[in-house]
Amino acid sequence: MPDATRILIMGNSGSGKTTYARHLAERHGVPHLDLDSIVWEPDQIAVRRAPEDIHRALDSYLANHPNWVIEGCYGELIQAASHAATRLIFMNPGLEACLAHNRQRPWEPHKYASAAEQDAMLEVLQTWVAEYYTRDDDWSYLAHRRIYDAFAGPRIEYPSEPEEIAHLRKEAVPLAPKRPKAE
Repeated sequence: MPDATRILIMGNSGSGKTTYARHLAERHGVPHLDLDSIVWEPDQIAVRRAPEDIHRALDSYLANHPNWVIEGCYGELIQAASHAATRLIFMNPGLEACLAHNRQRPWEPHKYASAAEQDAMLEVLQTWVAEYYTRDDDWSYLAHRRIYDAFAGPRIEYPSEPEEIAHLRKEAVPLAPKRPKAE
């Protein structure tokens, strides 16, 4: 039987987590869980689910999927899943790269009803992203650094976009729906 594939990916918003997670999930033929999908209430903007519901959803996912790629900025959830991970990846390309990636982010229909709605939240997101290196919460650089440094298994930190996915941005290979043109 092949080795298990259970990869955790963490980093700031815009660091490339989702792009890399989709690539790895496809390459390994395993499911991908974007932690946003269990943290936020469906069809609502920035309404967080109850912590017990979030942890119950994560525990259920881990129990029902022997192999996976899980990604997100939520340090407490990365930590909670780390016992089952076979590898930890820390996407840490720096603030300017994260801000630029967020400005180029395609419309995410699973998060926003329209591209305009997503665009309206961009400055709030960018402010939050800019505070990544100075905050001391579970979603900060400090929390991610602590998790990475304590992880006993195989781990890698990418200070820039991994070469195996950089071409996806350069060649504009769509990994998410294209944004409709503004009218």
